[in-house]
Amino acid sequence: MSPRPAGAPPATGAGSRRKRSKGDLTSQAILDTAEHLLQTRSLDDIAVDELTSGAGISRSTFYFHYESREAVLYALSERVAEGLYDSAALWLRRGSEPPEDSIRRAIAGTVALWRAHGPVLRAAVRARDTSELVRGFWSGVARRFVDSTAQQIEIERAAGIAVPGPPSARALATVLVTMNESMCYSLSLSRRSAARDREVVETLTAVWLRSVYGVSQ
Repeated sequence: MSPRPAGAPPATGAGSRRKRSKGDLTSQAILDTAEHLLQTRSLDDIAVDELTSGAGISRSTFYFHYESREAVLYALSERVAEGLYDSAALWLRRGSEPPEDSIRRAIAGTVALWRAHGPVLRAAVRARDTSELVRGFWSGVARRFVDSTAQQIEIERAAGIAVPGPPSARALATVLVTMNESMCYSLSLSRRSAARDREVVETLTAVWLRSVYGVSQ
């Protein structure tokens, strides 16, 4: 499963897409402007007037779509989070694929998303300390990742594929998910480097394999 391109409209039938309304296009313009501005500015430093100017709309139109800048960040977070879920699913629903391959592909997908949307994800991480709206959303995202990872670890343990605890599946899942976020956050701040990205993917893959399965690559 691969992430749906950010902002793409949902499919409505076999191979068809719903025609995007004027409201959809306006919302997209606001989100695209915000993501562009976040590349060099913090959310607190971005004025609503800059969002309206970039999207080519009035303030009243902006507030028709979003209550605040935090609501814009929330919407940006939602569309990036879906891509993160899709990447994680490569391991969570790996089927007969070897764990090493599915974990590597899942982590590579996550790294790619952080590279593509680092400013949004970093802004969301920072906003968790100040915005109840964003904090609530990402708390739910974290719970979903930890719950799904813990469940998969328990399945692998029950099948005799993963090493038994301790630690508990949930404690291990919490550490691994937190590690991924911290490493990807740091990586997204650095200059783009295919070699560095591959090194991070291989390192995280090795840690997951040793922690969950007790094996090296």
